[in-house]
Amino acid sequence: MTYSFISPPNAGRFVLSNATLPAAAVAGYDAPAVEGLVKADIVITDGVVSAVLAPGEAPVEIARSDLKDGMVWPCFADMHTHLDKGHIWPRNANTDGTFMAALEAVRTDREAHWSAADVRKRMEFSLRCAYAHGTSLIRTHLDSLAPQHRISFEVFAELREVWRDRIALQAVALFPMENMADAAYFADLVTVVREKAGLIGGVTRMSADLDSQLDTLFRAAADNGLDVDLHVDETDDPAAESLKAIAQAVLRNRFDGRVTAGHCCSLARQDEETAKRTVELVAQAGLSIVSLPMCNMYLQDRYPGRTPRWRGVTLFKELAAAGVATAVASDNTRDPFYAYGDLDPVEVFREAVRILHLDHPLDTAARVVTTSPADILGRPDMGRIAVGSAADLVLFSARRWSEFLSRPQSDRVVLRRGKVIDRSLPDYRELDSVVGA
Repeated sequence: MTYSFISPPNAGRFVLSNATLPAAAVAGYDAPAVEGLVKADIVITDGVVSAVLAPGEAPVEIARSDLKDGMVWPCFADMHTHLDKGHIWPRNANTDGTFMAALEAVRTDREAHWSAADVRKRMEFSLRCAYAHGTSLIRTHLDSLAPQHRISFEVFAELREVWRDRIALQAVALFPMENMADAAYFADLVTVVREKAGLIGGVTRMSADLDSQLDTLFRAAADNGLDVDLHVDETDDPAAESLKAIAQAVLRNRFDGRVTAGHCCSLARQDEETAKRTVELVAQAGLSIVSLPMCNMYLQDRYPGRTPRWRGVTLFKELAAAGVATAVASDNTRDPFYAYGDLDPVEVFREAVRILHLDHPLDTAARVVTTSPADILGRPDMGRIAVGSAADLVLFSARRWSEFLSRPQSDRVVLRRGKVIDRSLPDYRELDSVVGA
């Protein structure tokens, strides 16, 4: 195991002194902030944060590491991923980078290769990457066309147990909502999701049946105690208004579970009044929104020989200003929907700041990969630094935003329960036996 810029004491009690913390990801500590950054000493006792104090206030007799103003973040929450699709690019690439080609490539790959062993190998690889980068909470969508729903949810449940002390895992069933017309299939899917403690999801598409489909989905969710997480309006078509339909369905059905909508790209293509009315409805219905800036920049507005004219992301700032819970996440990783990525929330955050203009100021930006996704996922005990919480922390040499956002922070140190973990990333060659070189 190698340590980077700092080697914290291997002791039952120690101090991370002279640390810089993103105030948005710290609970119960009040200190003067400069662009959302505060200074503190963090006392760790038996793997738990036992105190957050002003610099210099920690007892001098305790072992310590001087961070010299380096940043300390809580471990990250990555609330929208596709672990089952991950790393199939070498086996089935996207021929032209478009959304439709991605759908076809994934369908072909799934039907030919997605055995339990194949899915497990690739999911495990992805989890090892995420863990090394400092992630402690992940929600994944699982392709759930029959018979894949039973294969992938079984693998997921096994890995959730294996990884439970390292990464908390949640899973959502992903399927075309028109497939609910097959009552036997949908009933079996709901049974699997309920038995595996998952969420019900789906891909919404504009159609004459959308309202009835949503009513069916929310009734099934209510009857089975399931939360909902949907793929919504992932298109540049301003006529795609299924986000509005979802909000109306939540209100119409008086659904009181958690509802998350991902992507919501077309909202940014609509006129101001139309978009404003939808944002107000989303806030009224209590929906949460997750933006996937890297994947949507890759897929949206891609036409042969033409430079893209827009960024592909939703109205993130307008939604947040309306009181809607918002976050960002990785989405796809080395698959036909996104050729790149490594489930690294630092990369996601860095790109989100650029793409969504979360800067100037950056005072609350850190929330989008920490407290906000953790809260949306129903885990307010995670994604924050607080007295009494596990010392699951990520340490950086970077002292200020310009340093943090200008490099990939490959020298970070990850602590789990106060102990340094081995951050060695798995070698892609390990996947050669399933996806090829």
